[in-house]
Amino acid sequence: MKDHIAALINAALNTMIDNGDLPADVEPRVNIDRTRDKAHGDLASNIAMTLAKAAKKPPRDIAQLIINALPASEKLTKAEIAGPGFINFFLNEAAATAVVKEILSQGKNFGRSNKGAGKKVQVEFVSANPTGPLHVGHGRGAAVGDSICRLLEADGWNVTAEFYYNDAGQQINNLAGSVQARCKGLGPDDDSWPEDGYRGDYIIDVAKSYMAKETIDAEDKHVVGKGDVDDKDAIRDFAVAYLRREQDLDLKAFGVDFDVYYLESALYADGDVEKTVQRLIDSGHTYEKEGALWLKTTDFGDDKDRVMRKSEGGYTYFVPDVAYHLNKWNRGFERVVNEQGADHHSTITRVRAGIQAVSQHQGQDIPKDWPEYVLHQMVMVMRGGEEVKISKRAGSYVTIRDLIDEVGKDATRYFLAARATTSQLTFDIDLAVSQSNDNPVYYIQYAHARVCSMHRKLADNGWSWSSGEINSLELLTEDAEKVLLNKLAAYPELISNAANHCEPHIVANYLRELAGDFHSYYNSHKMLIDNSELRNARLSLSEAVRQVIENGLSLLGVSAPTEM
Repeated sequence: MKDHIAALINAALNTMIDNGDLPADVEPRVNIDRTRDKAHGDLASNIAMTLAKAAKKPPRDIAQLIINALPASEKLTKAEIAGPGFINFFLNEAAATAVVKEILSQGKNFGRSNKGAGKKVQVEFVSANPTGPLHVGHGRGAAVGDSICRLLEADGWNVTAEFYYNDAGQQINNLAGSVQARCKGLGPDDDSWPEDGYRGDYIIDVAKSYMAKETIDAEDKHVVGKGDVDDKDAIRDFAVAYLRREQDLDLKAFGVDFDVYYLESALYADGDVEKTVQRLIDSGHTYEKEGALWLKTTDFGDDKDRVMRKSEGGYTYFVPDVAYHLNKWNRGFERVVNEQGADHHSTITRVRAGIQAVSQHQGQDIPKDWPEYVLHQMVMVMRGGEEVKISKRAGSYVTIRDLIDEVGKDATRYFLAARATTSQLTFDIDLAVSQSNDNPVYYIQYAHARVCSMHRKLADNGWSWSSGEINSLELLTEDAEKVLLNKLAAYPELISNAANHCEPHIVANYLRELAGDFHSYYNSHKMLIDNSELRNARLSLSEAVRQVIENGLSLLGVSAPTEM
């Protein structure tokens, strides 16, 4: 319908140019938005205000000229001026209710598009060090990242979900030392316990499994415990495989799957890190100082240059990141989205600087804002009005598994994705398990189940309804029905915007609003009435609401139960 209104406006503008009311060289940009209040029509445009300067006329005068020049349309009842020069468009009943037929005919495909045109996009998320169970921060990254993948796929992109394992570096050495100490029967209170050792009970489980010579299968890594307390390399390999498997199990319980698992160690084994360092040197954007190798990140907007190779040897953490992202580009991903914690903010400029240094030197033409970053803020878990800080399993933090066990997968996923990533998130366990209207997950799922319940009750009265026989939609004239129709019509554009901006919280908020509008409608209007035409019209509208709720929840990885 937006396209139809835009076509009408463009036709009116051409008429105005022919009449001399607009300059011939004007380049109008027609924007159409849905109104929030049905009293202001169904759709609105600010085109008159954007043309005021070029036309040298007041916006309201331009708006009136546009209205006068609009071609006739059987889909419109009227167009009127509002405020400083907005044009509000009112659709007739047939046009307004057409969305119901569209939803019921398209079903699960409603809201999906091909705007991505099958172009390749990679979404990297979670990417936790394999040093312990996934904490609630990883959980937020998993919920947001997986929802971004689902949104992009719904928008027509060819999506690859990727997990980058940081299986190299000092933290892995700390892990190996911790497991080795447990294998020797030591605990965190012993004087010889590693200074930066991991203290969670899960380290005991890893040590017991290693000493029992168990076999670990973790994606592409298969390791058998050697049982030798003095072989630290064997302990390291076993511990990484064990915790990778545990993280995989956590993610499967969360309903998150990855297409690719990429190991940081592979960048070293394949020589990619050394090749990247040499390319950076060849680019002319590096220099030696005090025994260290520096990258001139200030050439690319950073506030100071950054050390690449420390004077005592070894690369700083952003160097393999540059190598990894050049690897992504070479794999053909013209769009890459990195969903990470806010603590990664400082790495963005230096990683992009390294990419640009190589890109410009080799003529690869990698965009300056590539890759994209979605950074989420911290999560605070509350129960009984107090913060929950520790887990029996992990020791010092709350894990994803803790939340799933407490409140279930659906509530965990919804709550972790329902706020903008730029905002800190408070996860209230008491609210997440409550069966009340204050719990958004329950509220949304209950709306879906209510419609399913109505269909089950039809047979009790000897009635039937079929999506293939949708009639009498013109009877949907109540204000509450118009609100629902307007909300449903907004869904496809909302999904596309959420995908484009990588903002799944937009979907979560929309579903809560839609559920609220439906509950209000259901509570104030009888559905299963004797008047068959009105009954079927209301059932059709309700079924359209149910379908959109199901579609939207699936994009968040949340189920749509038929009974509550």
